[in-house]
Amino acid sequence: MLPVLPTPFTEAGAVDPEAMAGIVDFALACGVDGVVFPGFASEVDELTAAERATLLKVVASKVGGRVPIVAGASAPTALEAIAHCRETLANGIRHVMIQAPKSVGATAEAVSAFYGEIAAAVPGIEIVLQNAPAPRGSDLKHEAILQIVGANPAISYVKEETLPSGLAISAIAAGKPEHLKGVIGGGGARYLIDEYNRGACGAMPAVEFADIHVAIDRAYRSGDIARARDLYMRTLPLLVIQFNFRMAFTKHVLTRRGVLTNQVVRAKVPPMDALDVAEIDAWLDACADLMTVDAREPTLAGGV
Repeated sequence: MLPVLPTPFTEAGAVDPEAMAGIVDFALACGVDGVVFPGFASEVDELTAAERATLLKVVASKVGGRVPIVAGASAPTALEAIAHCRETLANGIRHVMIQAPKSVGATAEAVSAFYGEIAAAVPGIEIVLQNAPAPRGSDLKHEAILQIVGANPAISYVKEETLPSGLAISAIAAGKPEHLKGVIGGGGARYLIDEYNRGACGAMPAVEFADIHVAIDRAYRSGDIARARDLYMRTLPLLVIQFNFRMAFTKHVLTRRGVLTNQVVRAKVPPMDALDVAEIDAWLDACADLMTVDAREPTLAGGV
């Protein structure tokens, strides 16, 4: 389980490195297998290059090699993606997640050349090919992905999050070349059990329910599918609501859990009114027994 970390901001709207460190502490206390930053859920489009570099350095320092980090390196051009990859390597991080920009096109040949250019310029990186749905992503078909991966040994994982993703995950998992280590699910864990049933090796949801998602993952892998389904069903209403409000929802939950002290977002997300908040809080109360990590505990507040 590798959650995507949000970007915390101060009340004045600046990035908040101290709060970023607290988010990392929370994720690690939840027992995650790795973390992702920056990703779509990090409001990456609203960050300057300097801001994302500052926060990535905080993440790398706080993690301290305890779990893998996947650094988002998507960009409008290969040259910009290469610059992000070099910044990633400078922080001791080898895994980068890259979605090919729509300007490249959606043919296997063009997208393959894009990844090949990056891999040639930054040897030593391992690429997570992100296949996001339209309109944000290129919505690549699984046949094209297998062709792209086959031509690029630097691509070690595929994050498949087109909708519905099930058939694509099955096809990629079945036809993957030897160097592809696995397929990772997307969709905010809303389809987690189906993704795992189809051979996904992990998932990259948002971080606010990381302890519960880790519990689902561990139950599934141990063969306790009934337990995994129960946890999944209890949290699904919250994930459905999260789909509408995205980062605003994540930050509301994190403030409720004591991880953040404000809910400032830069991204243009729908506003939540009092009824939305009341419904979210009701479902949070119903799942309170599943949230095993309390950010207000002194051990977490002082670092893990």
